[in-house]
Amino acid sequence: MLQNKSMIIAIAIIASPIMFALAVFPDTFSLGWNQGRGGLLFALAFIAAELIGIKLEIPKKRLFAAIPLAGAAIVYLVAIEFGLKNYLATIAPQFHVLLLDSWDWMWDFIVFAIFFVATLTILFGKRWIRISPAGPIYAAGTAIILSLDAFFPYDSLGPLQYVVPYLVKLDVFLITTFNLGIASAHGNIMFLSGDHGPFALQVFWPSAGVHSMIIYSLVMMAFLLKMNIPRNRKAVYFALGVVGTVGVNVIRILSLSLFVLKVSTNVNEFQSFHGIAGEIMFLPWLFVFLLIVTYVETKRLKKNEIKIAEHEYDKNQ
Repeated sequence: MLQNKSMIIAIAIIASPIMFALAVFPDTFSLGWNQGRGGLLFALAFIAAELIGIKLEIPKKRLFAAIPLAGAAIVYLVAIEFGLKNYLATIAPQFHVLLLDSWDWMWDFIVFAIFFVATLTILFGKRWIRISPAGPIYAAGTAIILSLDAFFPYDSLGPLQYVVPYLVKLDVFLITTFNLGIASAHGNIMFLSGDHGPFALQVFWPSAGVHSMIIYSLVMMAFLLKMNIPRNRKAVYFALGVVGTVGVNVIRILSLSLFVLKVSTNVNEFQSFHGIAGEIMFLPWLFVFLLIVTYVETKRLKKNEIKIAEHEYDKNQ
């Protein structure tokens, strides 16, 4: 019971700054990947999912030592709302920032990636990388993506934009094949005509879900690193996840197209849908996929343990 209690306290300490922000500044928790703190909830979910059920007692002195870090994170959240955000905006031009929104939210994920790593290190020492790596790596990966978007927005970062025209062509092919509307592609631009008239949709690498592939790769590699399974099975899981993530990205672009074709060509309504369309698909997919991998491997491990026990029983007969 004590082991479970100490782990619950640890999760509560890690969650406390995010829960504080959710209670005091709820409007900042948009699900849009570069529009709010919604991603921190998923980072927290990853941490909780990895810690719950671990039979490990955390000494009280480690729990007490982690509390000031949670307090520091809360101080940061308050400071952001009372002047720090404006200060960061004023210094952005000095660093040649081109997209201020991504610059603003980048700092949240930088701070919380540091907070997660520091707190988990205090609680578990160097073992944290094998105990609960997904949440910190997700936060750090999101910070990296936001920084790229802040300094190299739209199509200014060529390598990340490279695959976009192919995804656009695939989307046009699906629209045409299933007779969902009139669509054509030119580079990263789709020309659409549906129930509400014509619309030109220009797709950049974040909207195409390229950032989700990067984040998936970071989180999945960290997740597989701590699993004691053969490398070939790790490779299979990683490949399956890649296929699934690409599929989610295709559905993402298709959903944006269908919104224009069937729902509305109003720019404001489209932007509202665009802001949540990707994360509301990718993050649940990633979370569910990790749960499936965990379930499959746990079941396989139990079967192996039963076989070993039966073998030892037969030997002793």
